[in-house]
Amino acid sequence: MMRLANLFAISLAALWLSGCAAGGTPPTHYTLPDAPLADDAIDASSERLLVIRPIRLARYLDVEGIVFQLDDITIQQAKGHQWAEPLGRQLERGLRDRLATRLPDTRIMLDGDTARGDAPLSLRLEVDRFQGRHDGMAVAEGRWQLRDANGELLALTPFSLTTPLETDGYPALVQALGQDLDRLADRLASAIERLR
Repeated sequence: MMRLANLFAISLAALWLSGCAAGGTPPTHYTLPDAPLADDAIDASSERLLVIRPIRLARYLDVEGIVFQLDDITIQQAKGHQWAEPLGRQLERGLRDRLATRLPDTRIMLDGDTARGDAPLSLRLEVDRFQGRHDGMAVAEGRWQLRDANGELLALTPFSLTTPLETDGYPALVQALGQDLDRLADRLASAIERLR
């Protein structure tokens, strides 16, 4: 396993170095995998409403390049492999769509889509890690909180998810990060159902 992890780290480092050496090669842009959308129309009259507040990213994640952790203390932002749009926006939309399929009786809206005091339930996500790791894993870590309409804290829960990459390279890393987001949505949906 250690040999495989070393080979993965070396291959990603070689990809990164070759991208730097090429100089004039335009970067490749990635988006997180889409969530399957529910077949049924969302009931706009539903009493249940969840608003996803803007996601807070660790500063080193709020960049164009996809982040890769080279060892325990070193991270690198890829220059040739970048997010197609800001990561926070992708995570907000991705969570909205994933939660909509898991909570079909709930309107899931983004913060700008509703009046500030309009939400009986709001979700805030803080993301501390959302990156590839030298051992061939995609890592997502942070915490989420749910608040009621009065701003009362209902739940504050950390999360730590890892998914192994199926192959080497950034496309496999982005796919694995999408799987981490799927599993996070599963946990959030279960927690929201328990609070009802």
